[in-house]
Amino acid sequence: MPPKKVLIVLSDAHSFPIKKTSGPEAGQTVDQPSGFFLMELAKPLQKFLDAGHEVTFASPKGQEPAPDPNSESLLAFAGNFYERRRETELIERMKRENGFTRPRPFSTISDDELATFAGVFIPGGHAPLSDLGGDAELGRILRFFNKENKPTAAICHGPYALLSTKKVGDGTFVYKGYDITAWSDAEEKMMETLWGGEVEKVESALRNEGANMVEGAKEVTGGVTLHRELLTGGNPLAAEELGNRFLRMLSV
Repeated sequence: MPPKKVLIVLSDAHSFPIKKTSGPEAGQTVDQPSGFFLMELAKPLQKFLDAGHEVTFASPKGQEPAPDPNSESLLAFAGNFYERRRETELIERMKRENGFTRPRPFSTISDDELATFAGVFIPGGHAPLSDLGGDAELGRILRFFNKENKPTAAICHGPYALLSTKKVGDGTFVYKGYDITAWSDAEEKMMETLWGGEVEKVESALRNEGANMVEGAKEVTGGVTLHRELLTGGNPLAAEELGNRFLRMLSV
């Protein structure tokens, strides 16, 4: 397969808001550290690179992205030290070779340049809750890929970015009626218990805009959902399959 260009969308945010419901900060909104979820970015990214594709990182303002601290823990890798080291080293390599520390601001990517990309990928982590869902420039980018029927993939909290399509054009949600898998309300509620606060729910937000949310055992165990040009997965367990299926989409 000849090499193609893949646009990888990242958040500039290093935190996201939580409305505290317990403890001394009850009633206040606080910032919880976050960023991209390491394995959700690294696993598909490695597959793109192994296939010889060229990747370009982009974010709202071109600021250096941060990893979600929880995604760097051994617990996130089920104790697999070597897997964590491989994925950490991959990101360090991207910092040296691929402009990872200076992503392209969305506004600098014209529609003419967008036409040169074969697909777009949005990893998760809670950071997209802070700045991707309401970004009009990202909405322009995603509307372009939707209109051109080009492969679009998002995982975990990444699908929240799809809401940006409401911020441009006629204000409609272009993925209304799509089958979508994302980080579920049930999974978020478990995190809310841990943090003692309320968080924006990706599943509910997309359903409220007319998406058909695929939930249950398939989502929890890492299954992915393909509807038209959109490929989505709900949690880190979906990273391997999402990367593999996205590669097959690029080969068409």
